[in-house]
Amino acid sequence: MKYHLTKYYQLLVLFVCTTLFVFFGQIVIAQSNYNLGTQGKQKVELIVGSDFIVTMNKAQPVIENGAVAIRDGKIVAVDTKYKIMASYRANRTLPGEGLVLMPGLVNGHSHSAMVLFRGLADDLALQNWLQNYIFPAEGKFVDENFVRVGEQLACWEMIRGGTTTFVDMYFKPDVAAKVVNECGLRAIIAPSSIDFPSPGFKGWDDAFASAINFVKRWKGKNERIIPAIAAHAPYTVSPEHLVQAIQAARQYDVPLTIHLAETQTEVKDIQQRYNATPVKHLENLGFLEPRVFAAHVVWPNASEIALLAKRGVGVIHNPDSNLKLASGFAPIPAMLKAGVKIGLGTDGAASNNTLDMWKAIRLTALIHKGTTLDPTAVPAKTVLRMATLGGAEALGLSDKIGAIKVGLQADLIQVHLQEPHLLPLYDVISHLVYAADAQDVDTVIVNGQVLMEKRQMLTVDPEKIRREATSIAQRIKAEFRPSNS
Repeated sequence: MKYHLTKYYQLLVLFVCTTLFVFFGQIVIAQSNYNLGTQGKQKVELIVGSDFIVTMNKAQPVIENGAVAIRDGKIVAVDTKYKIMASYRANRTLPGEGLVLMPGLVNGHSHSAMVLFRGLADDLALQNWLQNYIFPAEGKFVDENFVRVGEQLACWEMIRGGTTTFVDMYFKPDVAAKVVNECGLRAIIAPSSIDFPSPGFKGWDDAFASAINFVKRWKGKNERIIPAIAAHAPYTVSPEHLVQAIQAARQYDVPLTIHLAETQTEVKDIQQRYNATPVKHLENLGFLEPRVFAAHVVWPNASEIALLAKRGVGVIHNPDSNLKLASGFAPIPAMLKAGVKIGLGTDGAASNNTLDMWKAIRLTALIHKGTTLDPTAVPAKTVLRMATLGGAEALGLSDKIGAIKVGLQADLIQVHLQEPHLLPLYDVISHLVYAADAQDVDTVIVNGQVLMEKRQMLTVDPEKIRREATSIAQRIKAEFRPSNS
């Protein structure tokens, strides 16, 4: 009996040892296979896939079943999903089924914190709107808290709509820059300088000095925030101050933005004052150069269009605002034909009344067909380029953003393709221009950081912003009286 038990235990030990040997052997083989499978794969932080990649590159405009590999905030590879997954391994992957991946939208002109004046004064001509409503409201209500809350609300709205870069021409730039830093967007922040009193300033001298100090503090401080100079407009800034502005922009090597040739009233006013049209007036001052980008440019003549192209000035088209204020129709087809660098903008939400770039995209594609009676005047591909790479070119940022290309910053958005208004699908670019809207944006990435995923905000607190914005609006509603009332 003892012999049989001893033999039984010997067999049991042999069985256990054999089982453990096989088990650990399988682990070693699996690990070896994993190492073989990942051997040679480059490590990246993020891989973003999609059914289609709209690259904005002429050589390969659309990639089906594509993916992008991202490391250190930059795009390191763009190809089919199969090739990307075969060559890269990531800490995180966003698959992108049912989505299109494209560059983030570039809003080339806004007054971001003015979202808190949304709907305050509508259906008015520009000068009446400015002089009797907006300027008085700004004088009474714009302070640091107003700009902080307004900027947060604007960032929330822009992230939700797929805007990844914007130009902010407004007041309290340090407050705006802090909010932009926190929310994760990319921005050119240009504190507005003007010849008469503005929030916190007596006139040009103190406003401009403050703007220069802002530029000194922020240049090179944050790769997503570019400080800039803003001279409000030729009709609100004297010739000597315009010269001062462009000289400072050159000295500190920063962009300069300005409202230009926005209305017929402005054209007549500048002609009467300086015996020159607005664009020619700036040319006479030595103001026009590639670092300058001008908002609106609704009323240039043919020679001025040629001059803008020759000088490399960027033009930011704001169709919503121009229509609502009855400023007119900018000659975009003629400017495109002349080679002017053109981007799109929303203007401030007080005159638009949103920061929705998809509306600007669709309007641009439609109104110029109607005004020229030519359905080929501004094709869908051209308009989408204006909202992305064209905007980046107009702002002097095309070496950083605007396309899905190796070496550029990873500023990307995923847009739904499965909603009823996007079915069926024959041409993805056509859908993006004529059918998609802000609510179709699913995921937003800036500098490789995910700011919104599956419509969930990750860098702002919507409920807190809603409460604070509503509180400020209640005060404005109770206290504001327009100057002509």
